Amino acid sequence: MTTATLTRPGRAEGHYGLRSAARMEWLKLRSVRSTAWILLVFAVGLIGIAILVLSHENWATMSASDRANFDPTNDGFAGLALGQLAFGVLGVLMITSEFSSGMIRATFAAVPRRPLLLAAKAGVLGGVTLVAGEVLAFVSFALGEAVLRSPAPQASLGQPGVLRAVLMAGAYPALIALMSLGLGAMIRHTAGAISAVVGVLFVLPLILVPLGTSLQDSIGKFLPMIIAENSLTAVKPGVGNLAPGVGFGLLCLYTMVALAVGGWLLTRRDA
Repeated sequence: MTTATLTRPGRAEGHYGLRSAARMEWLKLRSVRSTAWILLVFAVGLIGIAILVLSHENWATMSASDRANFDPTNDGFAGLALGQLAFGVLGVLMITSEFSSGMIRATFAAVPRRPLLLAAKAGVLGGVTLVAGEVLAFVSFALGEAVLRSPAPQASLGQPGVLRAVLMAGAYPALIALMSLGLGAMIRHTAGAISAVVGVLFVLPLILVPLGTSLQDSIGKFLPMIIAENSLTAVKPGVGNLAPGVGFGLLCLYTMVALAVGGWLLTRRDA
């Protein structure tokens, strides 16, 4: 199919609407080999680290302070440190791989409305990562609690804050994937966009460390990784941190801003 065929009047603006664009993006996403590998890394990292961490918890040797702060729900999601990066890479590759290969020209020819294209990518990416994240979060929670040795107290979904933490463990990496898609649309280069994701997730919290505890606490609570850590806590949330609901809303705002700026920049630059 030639570019002329893809862009003739009536077809580009009519047939290639949001539903058709989303179907096209779904076919591309599932046909790329890296998608399966990234989902595998996410699953192995999340579940494997949960089993590793909780199977080595020794209640008998814990101090009274450690026992009071013991949070098997939070400990079981230690693998999200790796998982968020995996989904961030997936979000970046969703768009930068097309720029690096030149396929983006054919994509723009099929879907000339670039914000609509980004919305289709975001819908597909968000759906896949949210479903995968939630399923694997519940699996990770169940297996982690199963390997936790007695007499250590086990968490259950009926306990206060536990279900919220498990749901957040699935939603958070999906939001990171969507933020990364927005960064990829802004930067258009795979290495640069992945570096930006790493900077936001891992470097910014480290930059705050030498600035002093006061500044670290006042600014750090607004960073994505700190928000996630506090939202995954079911026992004792950090003092001065954002409430889980507020933190989730802020993550959604970050995501919408990243996608909005990315969509705007797509319309301002040539492929």
